[in-house]
Amino acid sequence: MSTWVSEHRPDLVFACPQLPPSPADAMHLLEALTEDWPRQTSALMGSSLGGFYATVLAEWPRFQASPAVLLNPAVDPARDLEAYIGEQSCWQDPQDRFFFRPEFIEQLRMIRCARSHDPKRLLAVIAKGDEVLDWREMQARYQEGPIRLLEGSDHGLSDFEDYLPDLCRFLRLDGKNPSI
Repeated sequence: MSTWVSEHRPDLVFACPQLPPSPADAMHLLEALTEDWPRQTSALMGSSLGGFYATVLAEWPRFQASPAVLLNPAVDPARDLEAYIGEQSCWQDPQDRFFFRPEFIEQLRMIRCARSHDPKRLLAVIAKGDEVLDWREMQARYQEGPIRLLEGSDHGLSDFEDYLPDLCRFLRLDGKNPSI
């Protein structure tokens, strides 16, 4: 996504921070990072746990007009991450190690992820080949909005570039009307 933005839309303010393992710290960082974003032209995208966070942000008043793309979004991260307490490696860079603490599970439980007031703004891209999360659970969670159900692929969407034009159109990054 970063490469696409730099090549096609260098005028955009693009942020893709490495979020801290603490969900409370991650939410504080996201709040500070997006505090001054323009309400009418913002867009959100998140993958896995980032998809959960993007779902939460999409309901904040400043983002209630913003489209969001959720890539294999975590539906119940408190439940799913309970088995990963301890030292972990970063998904994107296995050399990057961090410690997932027991209190992070309660922090995740405290983050409310209500149903969207406008689910048509949330495009869920769900891979049936996801080896980490259950695609059926994602599909059930996001059934009220548009879903791009992929027959194969994987959790990291290694074929992400195949979907990029449609995702950019949905996020209104190409200057056209959003649709999938």
